Amino acid sequence: MAEEFDYSDEQALVRQFEQMLSSQQNKFWDVEAFEVVIDYYLRHHRLNDAQIACEWALEQHPYSVELIFQKAQLLHQLDRPNEALDLVEYLANLHPQDIDILFLKEMIFLRLGDYDSALQTLQGMLDFEDAQDEVYTRLGYVYQAMGKIPEAILNYKRAITLNNAQENAVFELNYCWDMNGELEKNVPFYQKFTDKDPYSPYAWYNLGLTYTKLDKLDDALQAFDYASLIQEDFTKAYFEMGNIYMNRQNFREAQNSYTQALNFGEETPDLLCCLGAAYEKQNDFVSAMINYKAAIKLDKQWDEAWYGMGMCLFTQKKWYEALHYFKNALKISSENDLYWLALGDTEYQLGNLVTAVEAYEKSAQLYSYNADLWLNWSLVYLEQGDYEKAIDLIEEGIDECPEEAILYYRAAAYWLIAGNYREAMDILEQALLLNYDLHTVLYEFFPDLDTQKALYKIIKQFNEEAEN
Repeated sequence: MAEEFDYSDEQALVRQFEQMLSSQQNKFWDVEAFEVVIDYYLRHHRLNDAQIACEWALEQHPYSVELIFQKAQLLHQLDRPNEALDLVEYLANLHPQDIDILFLKEMIFLRLGDYDSALQTLQGMLDFEDAQDEVYTRLGYVYQAMGKIPEAILNYKRAITLNNAQENAVFELNYCWDMNGELEKNVPFYQKFTDKDPYSPYAWYNLGLTYTKLDKLDDALQAFDYASLIQEDFTKAYFEMGNIYMNRQNFREAQNSYTQALNFGEETPDLLCCLGAAYEKQNDFVSAMINYKAAIKLDKQWDEAWYGMGMCLFTQKKWYEALHYFKNALKISSENDLYWLALGDTEYQLGNLVTAVEAYEKSAQLYSYNADLWLNWSLVYLEQGDYEKAIDLIEEGIDECPEEAILYYRAAAYWLIAGNYREAMDILEQALLLNYDLHTVLYEFFPDLDTQKALYKIIKQFNEEAEN
């Protein structure tokens, strides 16, 4: 009996394929089914799995153009460009007008550093009317890789003029102008489109992206709002508004914007995680976890969703449950310093000091410029009564993050607890100079009212002297 496939459910097809592998049953599959599985592996960077799937597919369909093309894509991702180019040249001889084949050929030339061949390939495609905006965008990539920024800018502008929904060109154009310190030039360029066609949602959207990069967030919100008013189902505009509101810590508005994006667009792991984070920041952990779980259901390899689940559980002091989710996030993305920090915090709460310290050490190796890392790590030793080690770590944190006033206040607290008042006063003075208003964090370590009064008197005296 022939195998039955639901081509619309790629995860079900992947499961079918993996069950076939585990049972060692070499069943006949059609080309389309193999295409879906290989494409899934390629998009999720599961290159070993993609390689196995390609081998099985080409064993059954050795002359399939579609499968040979996917193998060339795989070889390109595996950084085996010469082998990929051999396959693409073979396909290009069979189908000299195939856009996808020619684009892949250009990408391989670009990886090989053969810029002339990449340019020649793209220039030969400028007569393809349906792909002109993409061709100009890719010409911009090549010139940018060559360091020819004016030529890159010219081609990105051509792409956007042909199609102002060409987001890759918009992003790269912003980058090029930003790199030249001329990002402001983008504003009149995009305003030209809004003036010409004030009812073009992408014209306003692109202007909003530029304002966002310029940190003109009120103008950006207004531009994105115009885009969504013109096109009610413009999910990307709602998404960008949500991001701005999140950065401004306006979590309710962020939630509303992400919800609008979800109402009008398809569910994606990224959008669900953003919505989950908006709920999480409002301490609505039930709604947050519903969205994180939905993201995991869509893509089990979406590490941010596992991390988000872990943070919700951690905040609710459900340490054992949180541990499971942080470990899953790290299985997917083992080089994320925040995941190691969260794991360290959780292990410490569970009393696993050795594994907590190992996690903190790994986090520091990956990214040492996070004040929270040094605050949390040093606290482990303080609570164990090892004041010297706690002070050493917090001072190391100050070396790594010299602008973080909270580290100086923490160091002052540690020195006071250790009984070294001279060192405490010296570093407290530095903390007050950096951020006077933050001094109240000291009181957390000294609940005794008499001690708090003494500290307040010292701090007040410092402030009066500074004002004089």
